[in-house]
Amino acid sequence: MTKRKELISYIQKHSFKQSSRPIYKLSSGKKSKFYFNLKTTTYSSKGQYLTGSLVYKKIQELKLKPEAIGGLTLGADPIATSTAYHSYGKKIPLNAFVIRKEPKEHGMKLQIEGSVKAGERVVIVDDVVTTGQSTIKAIKLAEKAKLKIIAVIILLDRCEQNGKENIEKCGYPVYSILSIKDFI
Repeated sequence: MTKRKELISYIQKHSFKQSSRPIYKLSSGKKSKFYFNLKTTTYSSKGQYLTGSLVYKKIQELKLKPEAIGGLTLGADPIATSTAYHSYGKKIPLNAFVIRKEPKEHGMKLQIEGSVKAGERVVIVDDVVTTGQSTIKAIKLAEKAKLKIIAVIILLDRCEQNGKENIEKCGYPVYSILSIKDFI
């Protein structure tokens, strides 16, 4: 079984819920017949292994050559760190970073934490996209920090509410590893 098929199977078992009627409230406020809580996958050891290897593979296929990978906390964190870990094993190291929703109120008061600095080429990641608003927030904050965004990679595109298209309006190419079509 390919890693992609393994990840789909793992998500179906641990992170996917479906109903005959729209009972799942999304962050947009709309209700849906299906719901993904990818954190139960991306925070598991097997999910991290599969996610990191597939996102890294996508970066290599696209010949992106970023210096770092990250996105808005909490969904992006395990994707970024597992991809960075995987990249080190492939001898093409890629650093990880996280973007806080709000700046820290103590210490250095940073909003972006991790191994990245202004001017570096980065890939923004997110776990699930519906409207794209959390990904767009990550993009805006990364731009404000003067990171050079070269692409956006989504683990799962729900293919509704124009999420991918909304993100593309920011001016960056958007790629997904999986989509709702893999599940319904």
